[in-house]
Amino acid sequence: MDSLRISRRSALLGATMVAAWSTSPLRAAIAATASRATPAFVDALIGQMTLKEKAGQLNLMPSSWGPGPTINPIVDTGGVDKQIEDAVAGKITGVFNGNGAEFHHRLQDAVTRRSRLKIPLLFGADVIHGYRTVFPVPLAEAGSFEPSLAERTSRIAATEAAAAGIDWTFAPMVDVARDARWGRGVEGSGEDPWLGTLFAGARVRGFQGKDLTAADAVLSCIKHFAAYGAAEAGLDYSTVDISPQTLHDVLLPPYEAGFAAGAGSGMASFNEINGIPSTGNHWLLNKLLRDEWKFPGFIVSDYTGDQEMIVHGYAKDDRDAARLAILAGCDMGMASNLYYTYLPGLVRDGLVPEAVLDQSVRRVLSAKAALGLFDNPLRRIDTKREAASMRRPASLALAREAASKSVVLLKNEGGLLPLPRAGKRIALIGPHAGQNDLIGPWAPFGDDAKCVSFETGIRTAMGDPKALSVVRGCEIDKPIAGGIDAAVAAARAADVVLLAVGEGQFMSGESQSRSSVTLPQVQRDLAEAVAATGTPVVVLLRNGRALALHGAVRDARAIMVTWFLGSEAGNGLADVLFGKVSPSARLPVSFPYESGQEPYYYYHKNSGRAQPPGPRQDYKTQFREAPNAALYPFGHGLTYSTVEYAGLELPATMPWNGAIEIAARLTNTGAVAIDEVAQLYVHDQVASMTRPVRLLKGFAKVHLAPGESKRVTFRLAFTDLLFSNADGKLTVEPGAFTVWVAPSAQAGGVTGAFSLVTG
Repeated sequence: MDSLRISRRSALLGATMVAAWSTSPLRAAIAATASRATPAFVDALIGQMTLKEKAGQLNLMPSSWGPGPTINPIVDTGGVDKQIEDAVAGKITGVFNGNGAEFHHRLQDAVTRRSRLKIPLLFGADVIHGYRTVFPVPLAEAGSFEPSLAERTSRIAATEAAAAGIDWTFAPMVDVARDARWGRGVEGSGEDPWLGTLFAGARVRGFQGKDLTAADAVLSCIKHFAAYGAAEAGLDYSTVDISPQTLHDVLLPPYEAGFAAGAGSGMASFNEINGIPSTGNHWLLNKLLRDEWKFPGFIVSDYTGDQEMIVHGYAKDDRDAARLAILAGCDMGMASNLYYTYLPGLVRDGLVPEAVLDQSVRRVLSAKAALGLFDNPLRRIDTKREAASMRRPASLALAREAASKSVVLLKNEGGLLPLPRAGKRIALIGPHAGQNDLIGPWAPFGDDAKCVSFETGIRTAMGDPKALSVVRGCEIDKPIAGGIDAAVAAARAADVVLLAVGEGQFMSGESQSRSSVTLPQVQRDLAEAVAATGTPVVVLLRNGRALALHGAVRDARAIMVTWFLGSEAGNGLADVLFGKVSPSARLPVSFPYESGQEPYYYYHKNSGRAQPPGPRQDYKTQFREAPNAALYPFGHGLTYSTVEYAGLELPATMPWNGAIEIAARLTNTGAVAIDEVAQLYVHDQVASMTRPVRLLKGFAKVHLAPGESKRVTFRLAFTDLLFSNADGKLTVEPGAFTVWVAPSAQAGGVTGAFSLVTG
């Protein structure tokens, strides 16, 4: 790879996104509300349906046979036979998280042979970061700063899922997550809205492919719409109270990018926004999404999200919740059964216009038509293809590549890494030394037992596999009798320790908010005991969020963030650890000094008493225990060499409605070939609304041979400077802007300034 350049060339809001959507291959197929593209038979079919049958097309239920209960609250479906009869009776539009092609065939075959209208079922699933081949969690993959990688892994995930009869994935999750306490940040692309837009579009394209009717394509679902990642205190399902400016400039762009890339569905988020739950938010689902963004697809609630408006205090009972949700533009209910139970009566009583019900049914049926289900309901259901499609060699090779490109090297004192393949005794110590916690959260179809563990990957890569000793030392959150003593003995007998610590996969994901983003105390005790031996320590962090590091973990000679790397975790890590692959990933989230800094994100604003460079000063914006900065900031990541940034080229002015080229020279000053991620940041010095200290506007992933220099260029456009003013309108104002080309959001790199002029 010579270089991968990404530069934001146009505004993320407004006409650009609509234009992008118009070029999507999906638009012509499912533009049910925006044009006459709805197949003629859909309206004819709606004309034949009873109110109950219409309501059934808006009723999605968990599969009666599958992994659902392990990742969601249990809903009684009555068992497989009952669910088949419900499907034949038209009570459900489909099921999700079913157990493969055999089960999907039983359901679809029954419906197409025995139901009155022969409307095919829609099969959904949580295919978040792989199906049987599990790729790094999305947060890890975002650290690659390589959206094309996410497009390729999503393509494989879609191929495997579709072979199991799945038509629809509840992905990508595109929420901007600025608070590490929130467990669901692991499913997204981190704290930066612009990086999030790139990965949102890439994943949609990967899942859906070039032809949605293809047997290896699945419909994508943008979630969670909207602002779920801004829940107060990082507490899952909690309130979002946000300014219009932050909502539009920070939180909404990745959703819009995903819809613009052609996503045919979206999922309403659990949270309220400024007092109104998303599932019942007419402004969000109709005025913004459909009227302004021209989205023609359908919206599904999150799991019982419609019913939960009662507990929110927004709906008085189940019937009222169904009424509010359908009128707001939520087309399909998930798991609650409210739509099937109450919509027919609400229409008969005049509380929901039948035209509103018909419109939602039209959107759902149009999506089924776009997927080719009316032409061939069994197009994705083939047990032989299912068996042949899983965990192919090429898929596992991509999983290994993705794993190696997701490992972030935070620290490498004295060039401890890479390790030699022979000549050193290595002790792999810690709760992540074994065959556990490899797939990560939200991989319900994966299997840790089929993944390559750290031990296996490292031992395979070593010249003398017997030179590796392995000791757990402790469990994730509890001690092992004699564990620390055994770990200390192993450390003393080794030349280097690989300390595999971090979170368990049960500690990240839905309903896994944490009040303290630190390692469990038992692991910190293990780290202190091992460090006391004096043997050099390389920390291998396994985590689904940014962590506050302390003590021996923070002070280790080398630190790698390995996240949850999936099927090829051990091989991908070993490739980086021993230098077969130079580390190239960067942090998509800021690692704070302390948990109490959360929410912490690099693009914060200055207060009127910002801490100046130098020693801590009183009466400035500063914590007593930590600076107002990150220990390891967004964009940070080392290579096995050093890079010099120099020679900034920057014109003095940018013309109104114009663009400028910004360039810098990168030189690899070491003896190892590397991939460096140069990042472009901008700060609006004076504006009518205060602006963040820096905003990412571009990056370049550049391959540099030893001693090589390359000129890296970025294009910065007038539209890249837009922001929402006090009236909520996009604007940009003439004045001075600071620019950095740097290796992270806190690094100096090379910096200069230009002026936006009106003349």
